[in-house]
Amino acid sequence: MGEHYSPAAAYIRLVQHLIETCLLWHMSMEECMEALLLHADVSPAITSTVWKELEKENQEFFRAYRRVPPLSVGQRRR
Repeated sequence: MGEHYSPAAAYIRLVQHLIETCLLWHMSMEECMEALLLHADVSPAITSTVWKELEKENQEFFRAYRRVPPLSVGQRRR
């Protein structure tokens, strides 16, 4: 059966999904806050709060994320 979230919890899940998309584009938290404000009308305060919670829950991932430089245009992963 599907999970049922309160409207607030559903909004947080949406913001988390949008942040995960930013991570795929290797954006910084600041870039993500700007993108979500511009394209999804998400307050930077909400974005930074959810981002920081994700960092707390996924410390190893974010340590590695900060170490790996983004691919430049034209590069491919092998």
